[in-house]
Amino acid sequence: MHNHPARLIARKRDAGELGPAEIRDLVSGVVDGSLGDAQLGAFLMAVCCNGMTPAETAALTLAMRDSGRVLQHPHVTRPKIDKHSTGGVGDKVSLLLAPLVAAAGVAVPMVSGRGLGHTGGTIDKLAALPGYRTDLSIERFQQVLEQCGYAMAAPSAEIAPADRRMYATRDISGTVESIPLITSSILSKKLAEGIDGLVMDVKTGRAAFMVQEHDAISLMESLVAVGRAAGIKMAALLTDMDHPLGQALGNSLEVIEVVQALDGPCPDDLREVTLALGAEMLLLAGVAGDLDSARATLVRLWQDGVVRQVFRHNLELQGGDPRVLDDVSLLGRAPHVVAVEARRPGFVVDVDPLALGHVVVDLGGGRRQPSDAIDPQVGIVLKHGLGDAVQTGDALAFVHARTAAAAQAAAERVAAAMPVGDEKRRRGALVKRRLV
Repeated sequence: MHNHPARLIARKRDAGELGPAEIRDLVSGVVDGSLGDAQLGAFLMAVCCNGMTPAETAALTLAMRDSGRVLQHPHVTRPKIDKHSTGGVGDKVSLLLAPLVAAAGVAVPMVSGRGLGHTGGTIDKLAALPGYRTDLSIERFQQVLEQCGYAMAAPSAEIAPADRRMYATRDISGTVESIPLITSSILSKKLAEGIDGLVMDVKTGRAAFMVQEHDAISLMESLVAVGRAAGIKMAALLTDMDHPLGQALGNSLEVIEVVQALDGPCPDDLREVTLALGAEMLLLAGVAGDLDSARATLVRLWQDGVVRQVFRHNLELQGGDPRVLDDVSLLGRAPHVVAVEARRPGFVVDVDPLALGHVVVDLGGGRRQPSDAIDPQVGIVLKHGLGDAVQTGDALAFVHARTAAAAQAAAERVAAAMPVGDEKRRRGALVKRRLV
């Protein structure tokens, strides 16, 4: 380390600006351990309190990207575009979106995370598929990408190793809510995938990482600016996470919803967000001239069953059992399934995604700690949404649980999260803003 870290930390503490070489020094110290835990915590707190300029955030992102292996895909001639969501409840979009966009001629190298807290992770959902492997070597990841157009993997230890230590330290030092730190954490991993473009799905609402819309917009703007500074094409959508996405919450249950949506019914909100993000990906890839034609292409591929064929091909290449496409019962089912009944006639006046997300975690379907094991079969399937008319005794939802006691306790909480009243409410716009 050329600069004494304490001097750099003090400059950031006093709201000074660090140059790219100084930031690279700090990040190399994160990886080789020469920057101690106390120093790392102090640096993160200084950034959290004082922020970073766009140039500093870009330098931090690139230094984190370059802390490990940066993939190249010389054999993949298609444009390489990925999508990243800031996460929410019921967000299984990636599982539909990747095969859909791959069917349209775009390569989708997707490195996804696991879930933590009420936010579900794509890797946990995929783990519910019997045999499906997400722990791919980089070489295998590239082969799958080349052969079926998309690959889905958990982050390799070789990708952006600086982020793992910084992320863990942020979690225990009260420095999670910092736009430069969030931006660099997301983009360092995405830029290491070897992509040409990235579409960001930034959620806002009760169950979003950024609850307040103005914070979500700031994050969106930061991500787009830094991604472009790093040399890739960027687009971002601000989408609603004030209600769950789709009807299934819980890993196996969400996979079943996806499998059924491949060539059958798909909840309207899930379909809309998937198509909106997919259209942006096609535009970035240059395979569609405008949003309308991009969307029309995706709708046709979905209707014609091409997306199902691509999904099947990926399933075979990553070790999953393709029979689940014809028989979702192979995913198994929790032993106790209990209906949550409406106690009065009226309309569903709320569907609280944060409360429902916490119920899924408490049933065993999510993690409080990164080391927690997940029960893939537990969760909730919603039968009614905001504004639906119900009669007394109608099933609002079904709880899937490991024990009868857990099912009963969860059903009470689901009823409280889905109150029935006299007012007919409508859900607001799903896509609230577009930044391109």
